[in-house]
Parts: sequence; structure tokens; C-alpha cells
Amino acid sequence: MVEKDYEETNSSRSGIRNKKLSRDDKQAQEEAKLKENLESIKHRIMVMSGKGGVGKSTVTVNLAYMLAKKGYKVGILDADIHGPDIPKMLGVDKRAVKGTPEGIAPIEALPNLKVISLAFFLPDVDSPVIWRGPLKHSAIKQFLADVYWEELDYLFIDLPPGTGDEPLSVAHLIQNVDGSIIVTTPQDVALLDSRKAVKFSEALNVPVIGIVENMSGFKCPKCGEVINLFSIGGGEKAAKELKVDFLGRIPIEPDIVKKADKGEPIVKELESEAAKAFDNIADICIKKLEKNKKEKMI
Repeated sequence: MVEKDYEETNSSRSGIRNKKLSRDDKQAQEEAKLKENLESIKHRIMVMSGKGGVGKSTVTVNLAYMLAKKGYKVGILDADIHGPDIPKMLGVDKRAVKGTPEGIAPIEALPNLKVISLAFFLPDVDSPVIWRGPLKHSAIKQFLADVYWEELDYLFIDLPPGTGDEPLSVAHLIQNVDGSIIVTTPQDVALLDSRKAVKFSEALNVPVIGIVENMSGFKCPKCGEVINLFSIGGGEKAAKELKVDFLGRIPIEPDIVKKADKGEPIVKELESEAAKAFDNIADICIKKLEKNKKEKMI
């Protein structure tokens, strides 16, 4: 009896060890795949905001689109799990992702602009995502490890507002994020929200590329006068007080929203003041990221 119990116990322990080894092997394979995928991406950029409603995803889409227009290979990872709007803003929300031998193929908005989002996997646009932290972490990990991005010059990671699970997951999984762009609005209260995002980046050793002030003044189409609908200069003031770069202002233009609803970024045509502002900010980001990369290599 004792001998039988011993054999059963020993067999059970052996089974547990085998399961543990199997889990460890699987995790090691996932880590290796994640590392391999990230090595093919030159610059990884988090786009953040301290609060919602500041136009963070609008900034992500237009900067990524602008860089793609300049000839760079660009990707967007929509990490806003509960509000995945990037596909709609790029006009690719009706498309379906496909599997390939190399991994999940991201959707092409342009030949050199690819996007992945949870929106592509939901049964319909009204389906809520009721997930806790571990599930969100797993989804972001899969986007980074299992999506076949190929070679990218820039990967923009569009994060939800605040400093919760998703930003922590991205910083943990990538580890060497090249920088964060903080999106804010002109009000003085923006200083409080921007401070949180900047401090979060610094705590995780993510360099802050700079602050973008969105919804900054409305230019009257008839007389040309700039009307400040909100307070003035909150974003620039925040950058100065937090000792980070101020990247520029994006003016309020009704066409930004109208075009986004149609899946057309405002920078598709470089005619508006907003499109020119995005173009200028994109150039600043290129220079700063290249400079940071060179300094890391020294």
C-alpha cells in the first residue's frame, strides 16, 4: 500500500514537473519571439495623455501617417483596449486580420503604414471589452510578439488616458521604449495631468520626447483672427515647468473631426494649418529620436 502510494505520489510530482517545464518552455519561446520582433523595430514611441478627451489618438494617427508620407516604415499598435478607435480613424475598421506562417498580419492603411488593434477581433463595434489587467497585458504582449510587423522605422503605441495597466504593460514588455509623447490641451489644468504622464515616463526610465498642445486656438475662416476658446499656453507652460521639450501646437479645425470620421487623417493633404503643424512636429520628433539613438550608442 505504502509502495503504491509512493509510486502514485512520485508519478503525480513528475507530472507537475513536466507541466511546469512545459509552461517554462512556452514562456521562453514567447520571450524569444517578443525579443526577435522588437529587434526589427528601430524606434518605439508611446503616445500618452494624463486625461481623456485631449485628442491623443488623433495625434497618434496624424503623426504616424505623416511619417509614412515621408517614406518611413511605420506601425501603430492600438493599446487602448477599451476604446480602440485607431482603425476607424484610418478607414480600415471593416477589414479583417489574417494569419500567416510568420504570425498575425497587421492591416495596411498605406503600403508603409500598418496597424493592429483589438477592434479587428471584436464581433461588432458595440461589443464592450470587460477585461481586468492580466487579460489586457496578455493582449498587448500578443500584439508585440505574434504580429508580424516586419522591419519598422517607427512603432507608435497609442495608450489609453492615464497611467494604468496598459502603459505599465508596454513599458514592462518593451523595456527599452525610445520615448513618450504627451498630448495635452491649452488649459492651466493641463499642467496637472501632464505632470502625471511625465512623472510616469521618468519613473519607468522612458525618455520624454515632448509635449504636444492640441486644440490650441481657432482661426476664423473669414477674417483670419485666432480665437482662443480655452485658456492660452497650458501645454507650453507644462513643458517649461516639467523641463521637457514643447513640440508644438495643433489648432482647432472642424475638418480634423470630419475627416477622422471618414477615415481620412488631416495630414493626407498638407493644406490646412493643422496639417502643417503635424508636419513640423513630425520633423522635430525624427530629429530628437535620431539624436537620442546616437547618444545611447556612445
